[in-house]
Amino acid sequence: MFTRKHVKRLLQRVPGQQRFGVYRFLPFFFVLGGAMEWFMIKVRVGQETFYDVYRRKQSERQYQRRLEEEY
Repeated sequence: MFTRKHVKRLLQRVPGQQRFGVYRFLPFFFVLGGAMEWFMIKVRVGQETFYDVYRRKQSERQYQRRLEEEY
């Protein structure tokens, strides 16, 4: 298990501390976000991807709004 000392030592090993400060981790999080987006688009869980579910839910909400407006 990581202790606070181990985490601090690990973070200090990332280069660019003097020049970039905390922002030296920005490329890591950029790549992590891109990988998450790719996963949500390409990887199917069962028969659907995240965006399939999102589009379906959005169209269901739109249909419900139309029904409510009619009555």
